[in-house]
Amino acid sequence: MVAVLLLLHGVPWWLLVLSPDWPAPVTVAGTVLAVLLAAGFPYALWRGHGRRHSDRWAVAGDTWLGLVWLLFSWSVIGAVVDGVAAAAGWHEPSRSVTVAVVVLVWVAALAGWGTWQARRVPRVRHVPVDLDRLGAGLHGLRLVLVTDTHFGPIDRAGWSARVADRVRDLQPDVLVHAGDMADGSVEQRRRQAAPLAAVPARYARLYITGNHEYFSGAADWIRYMQDEGWTVLHNRHVVLERGGDRLVLAGVDDRTAAGSGLPGHGADLPRALRGADADLPVVLLAHQPKQVADAVAAGVDLQLSGHTHGGQIWPFHLLVRLEQEALAGLSRAGGRTQLYTSRGTGFWGPPFRVFAPSEITVLELRRPQGGQTEA
Repeated sequence: MVAVLLLLHGVPWWLLVLSPDWPAPVTVAGTVLAVLLAAGFPYALWRGHGRRHSDRWAVAGDTWLGLVWLLFSWSVIGAVVDGVAAAAGWHEPSRSVTVAVVVLVWVAALAGWGTWQARRVPRVRHVPVDLDRLGAGLHGLRLVLVTDTHFGPIDRAGWSARVADRVRDLQPDVLVHAGDMADGSVEQRRRQAAPLAAVPARYARLYITGNHEYFSGAADWIRYMQDEGWTVLHNRHVVLERGGDRLVLAGVDDRTAAGSGLPGHGADLPRALRGADADLPVVLLAHQPKQVADAVAAGVDLQLSGHTHGGQIWPFHLLVRLEQEALAGLSRAGGRTQLYTSRGTGFWGPPFRVFAPSEITVLELRRPQGGQTEA
């Protein structure tokens, strides 16, 4: 952690403050600021996310985390541009200063744009999904997927109400929340969660836990969603029937749940599918795309996941893809299993989304032409 802290702050300080040919007062002021920020950052995170957490300190620490990541990433890119410019023959002392100014202005612009991207109502993404085993009676079933709302230190009750209105207008047949509802307890975040929790659906409203529920009182969030009329798929399934055809809707706990210390929690797909008709198509809710390996082995038709946020702040997506393998969108996971990974509806921590837009997803299940007539 110390190495990461020094790297995140030291690289921008070196490339944007020390290396350019600034006047001495600018260099000194920039160095003092860098030291203060590097020292204050862990303190803000500790005050914000420690046992006696403070939402104000959390907002300060999280915001600086996003800003320093942008500074780190773009100062490295700026250094590459500076080197190319030098190799091309631009040797004037103003070169490095010009590059540093451009990087700082660009990061400020990205932060402003990223804030707007994070706080706006997500765009609706329509995704048709062909399932070979889907019966004709279920053709056109609309699953509306929201995930990773992360209601947290920034009060987004108004945003939640606008998202709820957007989802309500979509008139979902099945409404799904695929985990990471909030960062904080039900008592703290109830006002933010309430508008979305009240949205109706024609057939079912389904909820699973993400990894952040296990930092925020998973049992209480499960109880809250049940009290609001949602079906919590805690390693279990339900069967939806329409037009004489049936579909298994299953859900598992997050893959980190087993280590949470909460009794009875831990991803258990065999338990979730126990008693399900093996001939019926299965849609599985699993918070992390990485859980798809179990879905492939079980012959699941479609897994719906979130967790990645599409990287949230470019170029963090490179690390996310490396860890999760899937980043966003519809993909073929293996066998008959398809995986849909949402970029998420909200944001975690830093209140920015940069080149990773949020989404509300409408997945329309379709029976391919020439598919079987009965499940």
